[in-house]
Amino acid sequence: MHVVAILALDDVAAFDLAIPCQVFALARLPDATPAYEVRVCAERTVTATAGEQQPFQVSSRFRLDDARDADTVIVPGVRPDRAPSPRVLRLIRDAAARGARVASICTGAFVLAAAGLLDGRRATTHWMFADRLAEDFPAVEVDPSVLFVDNGQVLTSAGIAAGLDLCLHVVRRDLGAAAAAHTARMIVMAPQRGGGQAQFIEYRDPVSDPGDLGPTLQWMQENLDKALTNADIAAQAVMSTRTLARRFRAQIGTTPLQWLLNRRLQRARELLETTDLPMDRVAGAVGFGSTETLRHHFSRHVGTTPKAYRAAFHG
Repeated sequence: MHVVAILALDDVAAFDLAIPCQVFALARLPDATPAYEVRVCAERTVTATAGEQQPFQVSSRFRLDDARDADTVIVPGVRPDRAPSPRVLRLIRDAAARGARVASICTGAFVLAAAGLLDGRRATTHWMFADRLAEDFPAVEVDPSVLFVDNGQVLTSAGIAAGLDLCLHVVRRDLGAAAAAHTARMIVMAPQRGGGQAQFIEYRDPVSDPGDLGPTLQWMQENLDKALTNADIAAQAVMSTRTLARRFRAQIGTTPLQWLLNRRLQRARELLETTDLPMDRVAGAVGFGSTETLRHHFSRHVGTTPKAYRAAFHG
């Protein structure tokens, strides 16, 4: 059984600690048996926090050493101004070195960063602490706008409830969409929440109101297979490229080409999930041109290959 070890460190965030316990304990294999063994690992009895309050203490039959053989190690949120102990940092580094998956929820990213696991990687944390994370650890590429970031072996989530999105994503990655949907129903949550990390946004359909970018978005979506440039999009919108960029930033929150890339990835996922089209035809249909380009963008933004994604989510 896949072992998930959740570290209960000093001043652990109560909700952050409970999220992976609940999600992974409810996840089921196709035969309805539990998919994960969940361990809450604590060095000693620790205090749990909820905002400025400390409503209860946490003790567990599992100690930190019980995380040493875990397949996944999760660090819930802690106080970012409290340095992790050398023992905790060593445990996390050792877990990564032996190939275990390591993830953080909320300010748990500070612990992963202190262990050196986020150097040179994109990561996120609670938006309130994103600037501090970037300042304290300049080698980390901090993105405060996403729900979570999946770097393959190392994952980070934004604040508090975004831990649900991260844990459901891990279940989806491990067991497939059906298992994630079942787990989401059990915790009364949508399997995928809109907003946040680009590859998991449930994009709204472009609107037709001529007063905004709706017609341009609709045209871009209908021409995903074309090699569109900023100049092409600006011409369609009848505005300058500078005005186009400003309107996109104000109304959509991103650039035209980034929106186009996100839509192409979304459409590629839909085709991989619902059709048996060969990879070259999927690539052509969404404007990537070649399977190599599709694989590059898919692996970078979705965290897996198109082939592996189809194997997990087709049908």
